[in-house]
This record gives sequence, structure tokens and C-alpha cells, in this order.
Amino acid sequence: MIAALLSLSAAFSAAQVFAATENAPRVEDAEPKRPPEPQLAIALVLPLDTPAYALAADAVRSGFLAAADAAGARSQCVVVAHGEGGVTAAFERARSAAKVVVGPLVRNDLKEIASANVELPWTIALNQLEDGGPLPSQIYTFALTVDSDARLLSRRMRDAGAANIAVVSGDTPFLQRFAGAFATEWLLAGGGAPNAFRFDPSPPALASFKREMGRLSGKSGRDRLDAALLALNGASAALLKPYLGNIAAFASALAFDRLSESEMRDLDGLVVAELPWLVTRDAAAFAHLPRREFASAALERLYALGLDAFRVAWAFRAGPPTRFSLDGATGTIRLVEGQQFAREGQIAVFRNGKLAPLANDR
Repeated sequence: MIAALLSLSAAFSAAQVFAATENAPRVEDAEPKRPPEPQLAIALVLPLDTPAYALAADAVRSGFLAAADAAGARSQCVVVAHGEGGVTAAFERARSAAKVVVGPLVRNDLKEIASANVELPWTIALNQLEDGGPLPSQIYTFALTVDSDARLLSRRMRDAGAANIAVVSGDTPFLQRFAGAFATEWLLAGGGAPNAFRFDPSPPALASFKREMGRLSGKSGRDRLDAALLALNGASAALLKPYLGNIAAFASALAFDRLSESEMRDLDGLVVAELPWLVTRDAAAFAHLPRREFASAALERLYALGLDAFRVAWAFRAGPPTRFSLDGATGTIRLVEGQQFAREGQIAVFRNGKLAPLANDR
């Protein structure tokens, strides 16, 4: 994703012409000075000095350093903080310090790095471009996105035998992105066009929605509504779920923050894609990794991203891996085409006000 490596031949373009004397140095001895090799393995570049992103960046940093400590590799890592507009300078500092860079975290910073004329080491970006466009060849991506949840939930619905489905979407760009990613995945897998609904929390709109759900679920054959995707935040999903009746409901928990007990009970039966770090807290795979309390589920997920980001970056110490697979805190992670580390979360279901894991059937 970053500019190509600078050619060493450019260093000779203005080569000094020496006088023809006995003491003049030979041309082959006039070697260009090379920058010193970085001494550390990984530099983590985060917007810790940008107020809007400081909490998120701190959660990622905490997870990253916790994983480094657990691996006995803390001394091989350095954190490079930057403020707004300072990501390019931060990358220059990181490049001189370490062999691998992890970051940027923010999409706009990734755009800046992708278009900047700077030399990069192997880089693992913790976000992706909005349009999915190409990135410089040195950049790999590893991000928490709803796109992977859309694929997982689409497959889960098909495996459950759903044919006719509904998508209920909120108004935020994040929720609309999730709804669009799911619809695209559903259609590409051969499904029919989903019934689309815009979420309206007003009592008359909810009553009308309930009647429509009853009408669609009462049809026969392939016209019968089998399932609904809720591209909503947790509070909205808890409000709408009872109006679905017996229709199977699915959602991405990435849209959920920490829910109240009453909201959790209202979500009973809802199947979600969530991070294993939040679903299977007592898993043996996480026993050696410390936990930290955060004010929101979103920050817990970013901590998990930091945990896995270290383990992804550690695989680059001797160059980019040709194959990679990890059962991580954020899910099952694999290196796929396009230099992406794809993540598949954990399927879970709300039961009696609690989230219980389900098998990720294939």
C-alpha cells in the first residue's frame, strides 16, 4: 500500500568526481552510506495523542503489549504515538526503529500513508480503505470489520435453511455498511433479494412492522419469511426483537455496546457474530493472556485486536509469511488473497439474558 522502495542507484546520480591523483579514492570504495538496520522487531503506531481516538488507541496498545509480555518479547517492541496529522512522521520514526510496523488504526491515516511518498517496512494496517482499493505492496491489513460478520451470518442462515429473509437497518453509516455487506454476500451465494426495512422506533411503526412480519411469516413455501438480519445497535435490536415473533433473528455484536440486563433478556434467541474474547472468556487459549476492565464492549474488542495484532506482526520477523492461521481473541484469523488477514468471529446466541457460544458450522 505504500510507495515502492527507493532505488539504491539514485544515491549515485550525483556521484562526486575525484581528481586524478595517486591519493584519490577509487570509485568502488565510494560506497553510499546506508541507514543502520533497525534493532527492534515491531513498532506500534497509534493516535494516542489525538483526543478523538486516544481511548481506542490505548485499548489496542494495552492488548498489544500484554501479548508481547506473554510471549517474552516486550523488549522487541516500541510504541510510537502521534497526534492529528502526524501519522506520516510517526511512520518515519517507526521505520528507523523496527523491522515491522503495526498501524495505522484510523482509516484516514491509512489513506495518508497509502498516498505518501515514504519508504515503508512490512506494515500491518489495523483498518482498511473504504472503497477496498489497492494498497502499496508493503502493506497488509488486519481489521475489525462487519464485512467478515456479514459473511459468517449469511452462511449461518443458509445452513439453517433460510431462503426468504428480511434486513432491518439503522441509519448510521456503520449499520448501513453492515446491511449492504450482508445483502451483497447473500446475493453472491445465490440467495434472493432480501426484504428491506428501515428501523423506526415509533410505536405506530413498530406495530405496523409486527403486522408485516406476521403476514410474511404466515405465507407458505419459498414465500414464507424465514429469518431476519438486524443491522442495528444493541438497544434498537432489543426493542425490535419481540416484534419479530418466531422469526429467526441474526446480528453483528460489533454494533452492540455493553447491554443492560433487561436488554439482554429481550434479545433471547438472537444469534450474533461476536469475538471469542467476549464469548468464551474461560477458554484455555486465553489463559495466559491478562484481561483488563474497560468502560465499554467496544474497547474490550479493541484490546482483543491488540492481542492478535502482536501475534500477526510477530510472524513477520523474517519477512511476510506465506501461510498464517491463528485461533485468536478476535476469531479465527487466516492470511488470504490481497494481503489480508481475514477474521471469522464466534457464533453465539442470547439465552436467559446471557451470551452462549455456538459451533461455527461449515
